[in-house]
Parts: sequence; structure tokens; C-alpha cells
Amino acid sequence: MTELLAVVTITILAVMSPGPDFAIVTRNSLVLSRRAGVLTALGIGLGVLVHVAYTLLGVGLLIRQSPWLFGVVKLVGAAWLVWLGVKMLRSRPTALQQDIAQPAVALSDFMALRVGFLTNALNPKTTIFIVSLFMQVVGPQTPFAVQIGYGVFISLAHIVWFSLVALCFSAGQVRLKLLAFRHWIDRVFGALLVGFGVLLGLAKI
Repeated sequence: MTELLAVVTITILAVMSPGPDFAIVTRNSLVLSRRAGVLTALGIGLGVLVHVAYTLLGVGLLIRQSPWLFGVVKLVGAAWLVWLGVKMLRSRPTALQQDIAQPAVALSDFMALRVGFLTNALNPKTTIFIVSLFMQVVGPQTPFAVQIGYGVFISLAHIVWFSLVALCFSAGQVRLKLLAFRHWIDRVFGALLVGFGVLLGLAKI
């Protein structure tokens, strides 16, 4: 029971901490649509399962303990965030009525899912979180089925939290008013993602 409470508590705190996942869900919900935001959240949850899968297979520990391999993962993740951010920074003003009539035209359902998936799957901080959680909190005597259950819970926690974020930032009148500043919203979140990417690339984690 203590182990379960620890996993739940640490996961909730980690999920709610600000980072690239929060930035991309918020941006897609505000600028595109509620559907795009929720699908991005779903993609994030699927990305978490990638980290869980290789951690349970023992590959996560290998990545964490191999400086060059971890460095490659870190740089790829940083490059992805910078690329996303630069695309947003290049946003140009568009007609408000067009944004309202066609809010999701710039991103298909698959693209929204993919952006969420890659943003999380390529984030080495999630690697550290998942590997550390399973190595330091989950005991070696814990049945494999229970460990899988923990992984599913972590994924679902991400989906639920970021879906709530998407619902919040895509709500009615608030979003309609903010659409008038769509290109500035893109630029702000683009700058955040570039910043996350640069810090990630330079950080010794």
C-alpha cells in the first residue's frame, strides 16, 4: 500500500509540473481546437508508455547509465522541441473569423496525436522520472503485472490531466477572445518550447 501511494503521489506531482507537455497541449487547445488539445494529451499518454516499456525491459537503466546514449536521446529531444518552437515563432497574423471557422485546419487528428507523442517520447526528463520511479520506489519483489499496472496508471494520469488542461484552455468565450492574438500565443509558446529545448540540450541531467 505504501508503494502504491508513493507511485500515485509522485506521478501526480510530476504530471502537474510545467514543461513541454503542458506548453504544447495549452497551445494546441487555444490556437487550434479542443479536439486537437485532447488528442495531443492522448499522444502524450502514449509517449509515456514508450518510457514505461523500455524501463520494464531494462533498457531504461542502460540509457540512464550510458552517457553517450543518454546524450543522444537528450539532443534528439532538445532538437524536436526547438524545431516545434521555431515553427510557432514564425506564426503570422490571420483573420479572426477564419480562425474561428476553421480552428483545426492546420493540424489533422493524426498530427495532433503525433505531436503529443513525440513531445513526450523524446523528452529525456520523462526517461529519468520513469526509470527513477521504478528503480527507487517500486521494489524488485513487486509482481511484473503490478509494475505494468503502475505504468498504465502513469500513462492515464498524463492523459487525464492534460485532457483537463485542454478542456480548460479551449473553453468558449475565453478562447474566442484569445484567438484575436493567435499569432502572439503561437510566438509565446514557441519561445517557451525553444527555451525548454535549449535548457534540455545544455542541462546535465
